Amino acid sequence: MRFLLLAVPLAVALAGPWSVPDSTVHGASFTALGLLGTDFAGRDVWHQVLLGGRSLVLTAGFATAGAYLLGTVWGLTAARAPRMADEILMRPLDVLLAVPSLLLLLVVAALAPDGALAWIVMLVHLPDVARLVRACALEISARPAVEALRLQGESRWRITAGFVVPSMARVLATDAGTRLTGSLYLVAAASFLGVGAPPDAADWAVMVDRNRGGLFLNPWAVLTPALLIVMLAVGLNLTVDRAQKAAS
Repeated sequence: MRFLLLAVPLAVALAGPWSVPDSTVHGASFTALGLLGTDFAGRDVWHQVLLGGRSLVLTAGFATAGAYLLGTVWGLTAARAPRMADEILMRPLDVLLAVPSLLLLLVVAALAPDGALAWIVMLVHLPDVARLVRACALEISARPAVEALRLQGESRWRITAGFVVPSMARVLATDAGTRLTGSLYLVAAASFLGVGAPPDAADWAVMVDRNRGGLFLNPWAVLTPALLIVMLAVGLNLTVDRAQKAAS
């Protein structure tokens, strides 16, 4: 069941654009024509569904991967740095943590150029990832095994790369599933609020926003993209939870 919850929206999002005809036919708004009827602009809802998921999935995936790449380097550097350098690295992130994530996204998006949504979501996740990595690195560095490696003459960064990072991999992998779901939420919420995507874009969140006025005329124009977003988020969480239980 969890496999279907994740596989169906992923397949629609990633492979869907290849199944859509090159030419888009416009008709009347909110009619029953086509598999799922038409949307507010008279476009085939099924074609818009096939086109609307790739940007959501790729943007969320890129933002999460970038946040972990930058956050891991940031957190490890802070954990291994002298106290003053540690303070300089971590205190600006505390300022970002004090601002609600969606509010921070909307404020930064209003100042950033178009197409920067993935980078903004990456910025939103960076403080949490960096603090998590730093906390894990400090705890692992206090273990007797690390002291034994120091006594053997291993360098600080070789200990970090060879022991500390592998030791925190499981914690980071567990957090990554939740973080990716959070990225999906932020990207979808931003698109729903008109940030990061044009108002007539083929995007699942935009479809929910723009077609809700015709909910009783053609509910599939709203329910289908909303259901796919929910399936993607729930399926991702269940898959990560199952993978963690299997590894334990």
